[in-house]
Amino acid sequence: MGKTIASKIFDAHLRDTPTPGNMILNIDVVMCHEITTPIAIMDLMEKGMDRVFDPTKIKAVIDHVTPAKDSKTATQGKIMRDWAKRHQIKDFFDIGANGVCHALFPEKGFIRPGYTVIMGDSHTCTHGAFGAFAAGVGTTDLEVGILKGVCSFRAPETMRIILTGKLTSGVTAKDVILAVIKKLTVNGATDRVIEFVGPVVDAMTMAARMTLCNMAVEAGATSGLCLPDRVTAEYLWPFIKDQYPSIEAAVQDFSKWHSDPDAEYVETLAIDVSTLVPQVTFNFKPDQVKDINEMEGTPVDQIYIGSCTNGRIEDLRDAAEILRGRTLADGVRGVVTPATPAIYSQALEEGIIKTFMDAGFCVLNPTCGACLGMSSGVLAAGEVCASTTNRNFNGRMGKGGMVHLMSPYSAAAAAVTGTITDPRKFLFKNS
Repeated sequence: MGKTIASKIFDAHLRDTPTPGNMILNIDVVMCHEITTPIAIMDLMEKGMDRVFDPTKIKAVIDHVTPAKDSKTATQGKIMRDWAKRHQIKDFFDIGANGVCHALFPEKGFIRPGYTVIMGDSHTCTHGAFGAFAAGVGTTDLEVGILKGVCSFRAPETMRIILTGKLTSGVTAKDVILAVIKKLTVNGATDRVIEFVGPVVDAMTMAARMTLCNMAVEAGATSGLCLPDRVTAEYLWPFIKDQYPSIEAAVQDFSKWHSDPDAEYVETLAIDVSTLVPQVTFNFKPDQVKDINEMEGTPVDQIYIGSCTNGRIEDLRDAAEILRGRTLADGVRGVVTPATPAIYSQALEEGIIKTFMDAGFCVLNPTCGACLGMSSGVLAAGEVCASTTNRNFNGRMGKGGMVHLMSPYSAAAAAVTGTITDPRKFLFKNS
């Protein structure tokens, strides 16, 4: 019987099977940020186990509240800095060099096909876009990962989602994953790995695949994965060019992480995206999704463009395409946060930052702050945000606030009209 990519990765990293179905895996990369990691660090110190299994395999960043907004967040940052210095963790990204973790770490080439990756962050599944098994974990698992380089998982059950057809203009990976979550519901992939395949995935950039995998957790999945291919190899080429004689050789090597043709899945769903239109959430669950025309005219107070879901250069380009030559509607405020310094610099060079500023947006440094209601764009009670983030839980961006998840195209359209609006109206005008 054939194996899925998840099963192949588990087999290649298996350290022990202490009980049936419980697998202890060797971990290739342990990622850390200043919200969840300081708790693990302090607990290890209190237990007299202030050690790291391999400083070269630990990647750390201050990204959720940066720069610090108060004494508590400053202390969290200091714990991280002191820890990184104490253990000579060279891949530690502090203020000025930092970015949103799930955008920064792939950008640095830290993720490779076949890797195992953990972090104390639910959207770690983003990195499955590279053909890696990447999962968010709790504090205890994070501690063990830091100390021993292992983590315990159940034997993987994989469901396959085949995306067919072709996306039309103005419809993006964000719309696809919102439609998938609507179909699956927030519990539809619980304790499963989602494998995204099909011609639509094959045609996606790495940024789009990361958006797809980023929100797999919103359907309850442990991880989302794409099969590594030439797109993956071209993205990683600056980091792997000394390991392979050519990109073709890398692609061939990556194919060992493809699921076998006779692999078994617990469920297979085929979704034709040819007729898909821009999607938007309503209420307070990521599976509460409607076609954008059903929400047309809903007033918004704030526009937020950024996050680990949609803060990459492609996302900023999409929004700028609509914003160019236009301004924010009266009474609407706009906030944009490029996800990394490199993305910020590229957006500057391409004139995208000027487009945002001319439109009336506040341009911030890379940060996760607004996405989870910690800083840099928190909502007041009763306010509504058109957001490119990944969660619309009640109070997610501020107590009493409402978050409508959508693509950068749709967020930009809402910015200039002041209401939820089908972005294709503007795109067709620009074409």
